[in-house]
Amino acid sequence: QVQLVESGGGLVQAGGSLRLSCAASGTIVGVSFMGWYRQAPGKQRELVASVTSGGSSNYADSVKDRFTISRDNVKNALYLQMNSLKPEDTAVYYCNAHRWGTTFWGQGTQVTVSS
Repeated sequence: QVQLVESGGGLVQAGGSLRLSCAASGTIVGVSFMGWYRQAPGKQRELVASVTSGGSSNYADSVKDRFTISRDNVKNALYLQMNSLKPEDTAVYYCNAHRWGTTFWGQGTQVTVSS
């Protein structure tokens, strides 16, 4: 099992920044893909950014050039630096990890961007 715990969410004004963290514990060996998803009220959960164990990253078009995903394999942590936040970024953000065909999710952290 892999346990994921997110932190760093909160309320911020438009144009501001937040840094989300995800601490992974349990059986970390074999974790390949890790990513951040978000779900706004009434909308489907969507992939925001992802990074492989080798460091290759991918971003949703809506957050490119504003968000940066990073992974620390020594600390077993995943981060999402979010800059130039917009009201439409408001959502619950979830940490996600894949390990040998199994998907794990954190409990989510709320990000609210006021206009």
